[in-house]
Amino acid sequence: MWGSKGGHHHWDTVISGKTTITGDVHFTGGLHIDGHVRGNIIADDESNGIVRISDRGHVEGEIRAPNVIINGRVHGNVFSSKHLELAKKASVKGDVYYTVMEMVMGAEINGQLKHTTEVKETKKSAPKPQVVEAKPISDNG
Repeated sequence: MWGSKGGHHHWDTVISGKTTITGDVHFTGGLHIDGHVRGNIIADDESNGIVRISDRGHVEGEIRAPNVIINGRVHGNVFSSKHLELAKKASVKGDVYYTVMEMVMGAEINGQLKHTTEVKETKKSAPKPQVVEAKPISDNG
């Protein structure tokens, strides 16, 4: 798997198992979470950022990052615009929006899985939505 022991990633920021953060975390590069975050995890899509929640990590909030590896607990929606990996001990309570996903036996999701395409591609190729005004139906003819 992508985040397994054979993977080589550089972790610019590490939140240790003895740390609890209350508030949103904005980052670029690599973020590794062994601790507890009560807030949203947000990476710039342009950064090619990667967030990894270890089997000891816990996030209460949304995760928005191009690349996401989960082996811990997440209570919130997950938005991955490039690659999402759910490892053996992953537990997600929320909806999961993904482009490419790997899921190992044992991982659990309590929410909906929603396949998306990369945001950039959707903006370029999708037609603009049309607004249609609803008009009440009259019984008087």
